[in-house]
Amino acid sequence: MMKMLEGKNVIVTGTARGIGHKMVEIFAQNGANVFAHARKETQEHKQFCEQLTVKESVQIIPVYFDLQDEDAIKDAVKSIRSTKLSIDGLVNNAGVTYNALFQMTNMDELRKQFEVNFFAPYLFTQYISKLMIRNKKGSIVNVSSSAALDGNSGKSAYGASKAALLTMTLSIAEELGASGIRANVICPGVTETDMVSTMPEYISEVQKEAAFLKKLGKTDDIANTAMYLLSDYSSYITGQVFRVDGGVTQYSKR
Repeated sequence: MMKMLEGKNVIVTGTARGIGHKMVEIFAQNGANVFAHARKETQEHKQFCEQLTVKESVQIIPVYFDLQDEDAIKDAVKSIRSTKLSIDGLVNNAGVTYNALFQMTNMDELRKQFEVNFFAPYLFTQYISKLMIRNKKGSIVNVSSSAALDGNSGKSAYGASKAALLTMTLSIAEELGASGIRANVICPGVTETDMVSTMPEYISEVQKEAAFLKKLGKTDDIANTAMYLLSDYSSYITGQVFRVDGGVTQYSKR
C-alpha cells in the first residue's frame, strides 16, 4: 500500500491526546517520522511513541516543552536540529480553549489564550521555518477553529486567538512561498475528543443537527486533512483555509 508521507519528517504539537495524538498515529502509519510534542513528559506518552516506533518502523521522537516558556521552545528547536533530520512538515495543533461571555472574560485568561494559541506557534514557526528554508521545501499546517470564522457566542477570546493564527498563516504563505514552503489552515468544527465527551448530551445533539452531515467530526477527519496538506498530493495548495466541520456554516446557523 502506498504511504502518503513516506520518508517525511514532521513535527506535531499537542500530541498527548485528542487530534494531535491521532495525527501522530496516522502520520506514522503513512511512513512519516514524527517529533511528537507534549507539554509534560509522561510514561503513557513515552510508551505511545515507543510502541508506534516499533509497530510502524519509523521514528517517533517525543519532545517536551511548555508553550508558554520561550526558553523551553528554543531548547526544543535545538534538540530537533541536533537530530540532523530535515524537516518537511510542521503542524501547530496544540491549543487551549476557553468559554466565557465577552463581558465576563478575564484578562489573564485572554492573555493565556493568545500566549498558547498564537504567540507560541508564531515563535515556533519562525524557528522551524528557518530549517525548512535551508532545504527550499516544507509544509506548515496550523490548526485554527471554526470559531475563528463564525464569531460564536462565548468564544470571543478563543476565537480571536485562533483568528490571529489563521491570518498569520495566510501572510506567511505569501512570504515563504518563494522558498518552496506552503502554509495552510484547518478550521475544525466540534470534534469527538475527551473534551467534547464532557459536554451535556443535549449540546452535542444541537451540534450534530447544525451540521449538514448530522454528526460530529472525528479526530481522524482532522488528521487525514492535515496528512493531505503535508503530502506531495497538495504540492500546489497554499494560503488556503479548510473548514472540516461537516457543513456547519454561518448561513446554516442563521
